[in-house]
Amino acid sequence: MANERIDLPQGTLDLLILRTLALEPQHGWGISERIQQISSNVLQVQQGSLYPALHRLERRGWIKARWGMSENSRRAKYYNLTRGGRKQLDSEAGAWRKLSAAVAQVLDMA
Repeated sequence: MANERIDLPQGTLDLLILRTLALEPQHGWGISERIQQISSNVLQVQQGSLYPALHRLERRGWIKARWGMSENSRRAKYYNLTRGGRKQLDSEAGAWRKLSAAVAQVLDMA
């Protein structure tokens, strides 16, 4: 099962990105690496999904981008969580917890 790909439900990637950026500003590669690391390599975010999600979150005003230098001295776009993004994270995290608890109840019914 370690090599089985798990597709994320719609909107889950946005939540994961917002949560990752709540820790500290990150560039795209750093965001995907952090999600993979924290999930024990279960969640692997592909660039083809990550960058459209980052652009969508930026358009919504939930994150801001600025150019900076990465750890290996390359120019990289760093993303910050905005105040609106923090509110959205709180809202989505609460909804996710409620949904996952309800699904777990149904799956675990005797």
